[in-house]
Amino acid sequence: MDDRDAGRGAGVNPEVSGRGGAPAELAAAARRTADGILERIPGVRPRIGLVLGSGLGGLAGRFEGAVAIPYSELDGFPEPGVTGHAGRMVLGTLGGVPCAGLQGRAHLYEGYAPWQVTFPIRVLANLGIKGLFLSNAAGAINPEFSPGELMLIRDHLNLTGCNPLVGPPLPGEPRFPDLTDAWDPELRAAVAEASDRTRVPLHEGVYAALLGPSFETPAEIRMLGKLGADAVGMSTVPELIVARSRGVRCFGVSCLTNYAAGIGGRPLDHREVMETTARVAESFRDLVTAAVTAVDRRLTDAPSG
Repeated sequence: MDDRDAGRGAGVNPEVSGRGGAPAELAAAARRTADGILERIPGVRPRIGLVLGSGLGGLAGRFEGAVAIPYSELDGFPEPGVTGHAGRMVLGTLGGVPCAGLQGRAHLYEGYAPWQVTFPIRVLANLGIKGLFLSNAAGAINPEFSPGELMLIRDHLNLTGCNPLVGPPLPGEPRFPDLTDAWDPELRAAVAEASDRTRVPLHEGVYAALLGPSFETPAEIRMLGKLGADAVGMSTVPELIVARSRGVRCFGVSCLTNYAAGIGGRPLDHREVMETTARVAESFRDLVTAAVTAVDRRLTDAPSG
């Protein structure tokens, strides 16, 4: 269950199409794209990157001094093709913090390779971000969670069957990055404080990422519950893995849009996902705006790691 905000047309630089055999070319392509952004907007140095999933794309409207660049003008960026998703990078300040927001993401279930899905994260890392916020729409598995509520991601299960780091390691990246604290405990505490300050309720739990695009069966949901998952979706984890391989600290929130299969007693429908995200969009934006400010204080007070 996840935000379906990526489309077809990949606009991919052919130089990086051979991920498995040419890690240096992929790294160089990400650097070139980032350098092009910095040349186009001199002085921009975002400290936090945000992947704006379903129901959160409108957060870019809160950026001050915003400059938007369509993905079609950014080499290597997959372009969203779903109505309502802008498919652009927005640079500006949010809550007084220099940020780069991504409106629209590619998904593995669309046929994109893992390196394509995560290419924008490598570009953000080359822009110099210290923290990355990841959002998604997800199905609620935990019986104490309900549609319309938000879940701070404490940990994840990667059940997509792939990892974006497969292949030779990119220059400067570790062969075996540690994911013990993949979802940064200190940054999670900052988001919890933002929840208290904005009075936007927030659960905390484990996010399970599956490949999709079909919704899960009731048996699969029962399995996920026994494995410790509180919510299930089809994105986010590949982006997290690449960010951590680059030393970027991560935090994220799932918008629980529906009960997972077999829990709500009715068939799953993507329209319910969109309706729920629209209903909670304003409070979600309030939470994230406050969280960015709280997280930035911690990022500037301590070294990244």
